[in-house]
Amino acid sequence: MAINLDKALGIYPQALALRARRAEVLAANMANADTPNYKAKDIDFKAALNQARDQSGSDASVMVRTHATHLSSGLDLVSGSVKYRVPDQSSLDGNTVDTDTEQAEFTRNAIQYQATLTFLNGRIKGLMTAIRGD
Repeated sequence: MAINLDKALGIYPQALALRARRAEVLAANMANADTPNYKAKDIDFKAALNQARDQSGSDASVMVRTHATHLSSGLDLVSGSVKYRVPDQSSLDGNTVDTDTEQAEFTRNAIQYQATLTFLNGRIKGLMTAIRGD
């Protein structure tokens, strides 16, 4: 009997990829905190994860990629979920990055990334236990 790893691991691999991409977006915001007219961005994590779940829940796993651009990867979904953040107060130079907000969101995202890794590790340990028959 074959094990379908996509179903066994659940949504956690997609969640890790989204969390990693969100960390990149938040880091870019912090790096551009002093850039005039830079607009802060963020990922709508919930919408992107729902979209990834909906795509993986379909029969997309049966399709075969015949060309590199035919099927989208999970990270391609993120591009549609990146939104501009509404600033509490914009600066005179047009920059909308609030470093305190960005640092707090980056920290929150890092903690959630670690929690997702912990859940995924639990799933893998459960699979290993089932395979070994312990």
